[in-house]
Amino acid sequence: MRMPRAARLIHLPITAVAVTALTAAALTAISSPEHSATRNVAQRNSGTAATASALPQFDHVVIVMFENKNYTSIKGRSSAPYLNELASQGTLFTNSFGLTHPSQPNYVGLYSGSMDGVHKDDCPTTIKRGNLGQQLVDAGKTFKGYSEALPSAGYTGCKSGRYARKHAPWVNFPNMSGSAYNVPYSSFPSDYSKLPTVSFAIPDMCNDMHDCSIGTGDSWVKKNLDGYAQWAKTHNSLLVTTFDEDNFTSVNQIHTVFVGDHVKAGYQSTTQFNHYSVLRTLEDMYGLPALANAKNASPITDAWTSGSSSPGNGARTTP
Repeated sequence: MRMPRAARLIHLPITAVAVTALTAAALTAISSPEHSATRNVAQRNSGTAATASALPQFDHVVIVMFENKNYTSIKGRSSAPYLNELASQGTLFTNSFGLTHPSQPNYVGLYSGSMDGVHKDDCPTTIKRGNLGQQLVDAGKTFKGYSEALPSAGYTGCKSGRYARKHAPWVNFPNMSGSAYNVPYSSFPSDYSKLPTVSFAIPDMCNDMHDCSIGTGDSWVKKNLDGYAQWAKTHNSLLVTTFDEDNFTSVNQIHTVFVGDHVKAGYQSTTQFNHYSVLRTLEDMYGLPALANAKNASPITDAWTSGSSSPGNGARTTP
């Protein structure tokens, strides 16, 4: 599969010493097409040489995914006033990219570190391998996927009204598709201290900008998650807003913002990264082993104002 042009922007030379230090198996792995985008991102960020100790360890992380919009369709646009406001309150990434087209493999890649042979929006898809949710649970942390318009907790159907399973990657993994992890957005707690360690908040097919306007999605995130965004700043927590892919260009550049405690405000990062890098960042935060292509991605380190925090130390109040 041909990778997006933006994922191949930078190719740094590998020195003779570095080449001889690589095993034949490693050389084979990083030469595969699916690894190429991550390899280039890792090369671009190799100077950071980050470790988990350089990252805050948040009590809560909420990731919101929107659909199919170019970076330039969001950045500075009057149709997305709230997303631009969030960018001024936190860190905007000016070199953030999707993995491929269409939607589903981007979600699966972010959640598990591999597209797992998923190249279309086919449903149902079943994947039996490691994934972020299971990693967190095994490590004594918690995870949930909150999907708007999901008809009931644990629902594994492909579509119901404005809900689409292709945008809820955990449902493809049998160990995380049950009612404990796969829940309607209506159960998103108003007491944010009761949120899982990591959660995804997935708007429905209109509010995620897939079927409706940018303004519709922008209004949705302001209405539903501004309270959390402001609370996160003083409660050792993080909000991530991002997109699965751009509007089917070869560049595949997307709008990604981090807002919360320990996050630089009004900062624009030029670090080049993709969905695998976001996964690697979360895994490093919580001391989890990197999955699949996340092994070859560098964690995001330049957005933070300080290093690691101890979970549970944030003040706990009901908003």
